[in-house]
Amino acid sequence: MYAISLGDDGAELRPLEPWRAEEFLAHIDRGREFIGQHNALPDVVTDLESSRAFLQAYAEKAAADVGRLHGIWTGGKLVGAVPLRTMDIEQGTAEAGCWLEPSAVGRGLVTRAARVIIDRAVEERGIHRVEWWVSATNEAGIAVARLGMTRDGVLRASYLYRGERHDEEIWSVLAPEWRAGKQAS
Repeated sequence: MYAISLGDDGAELRPLEPWRAEEFLAHIDRGREFIGQHNALPDVVTDLESSRAFLQAYAEKAAADVGRLHGIWTGGKLVGAVPLRTMDIEQGTAEAGCWLEPSAVGRGLVTRAARVIIDRAVEERGIHRVEWWVSATNEAGIAVARLGMTRDGVLRASYLYRGERHDEEIWSVLAPEWRAGKQAS
């Protein structure tokens, strides 16, 4: 197991694997209402079995090199995650995402973690385009995207969630833009 430091505050990024199902479920339970404002994950992960199944699905994605899931830990506690929901090496595309429980909001954790997974996707896996799909009402998720991505557009009423249709914004960054942004900072 490896951990990637996210800064001098002790925050770390680590793979989220099936053996962490209990810890993952506890994390989802702590943030269930908050995470569920924009993300269907709390409706999917409801007990230990579904927690393990969710993490196992990502383990299988990682083994097939078509996705990844990394948890964000602070003070030894899992507080969020950043997945590469999809990754198509042949096409050079990936979709990144995120969530946090309320105790971790406002500390830049997702921004730092997203930078790591995007950088690894571009530099280590040869991904050319990383997308960020976000609910048009998720201001925090949009703020993360604004740090280096371009808003490609809005899919109007494209996402049925809890009985209501929601708009989704699609943001992206291309590998040359990503590298240029790293050099500029």
